[in-house]
Amino acid sequence: MINLSPANRRKRIVEHLKDSAEPVSASSLASMLGVSRQVIVGDIALIRVSGTNILSTPRGYLLEAAEKLSEKYGYVGTVACRHTQEQLTDELNTIIDFGGTVLDVVIEHSVYGQLTGILNLSSRYDITLFIQNLEENRSQPLCSLTGGVHIHHIGCRNEENFNLICSELKKINVVFS
Repeated sequence: MINLSPANRRKRIVEHLKDSAEPVSASSLASMLGVSRQVIVGDIALIRVSGTNILSTPRGYLLEAAEKLSEKYGYVGTVACRHTQEQLTDELNTIIDFGGTVLDVVIEHSVYGQLTGILNLSSRYDITLFIQNLEENRSQPLCSLTGGVHIHHIGCRNEENFNLICSELKKINVVFS
């Protein structure tokens, strides 16, 4: 068992997230550092308060700067969408089937302002897990708070690829205009 001070443990968490290209679960961090998952959740909150931008995804925590997104994907575009709950899977599959990664979902809430959910969905398997997670937790997608209206940031090879994705989203009537 590792016996680190809380400050050193939080430093190790940030270092591990910097070195990881994929999301890291609280459970794996807890195992690595010899503490409970709940301790990690608390540490993440304190790290965020100190100004470090740690994103929570359905598969774990991610530390990724905006400039790394452009390097990783080549192009990051924004599309406004509106759809029903029944169209959710079709929307996400369309994006990834045409070469995109759904980085997030953003809504403008009337009370809370802008709310963002980090997704990082890049395969049908990721989408299946996301939908299962919604169902198992009896949760609604974030866009249910705004009548289906939301924004996605999409990572892809280039602007031409992004335009193709937008064209395909228009064909299935989920682009909000």
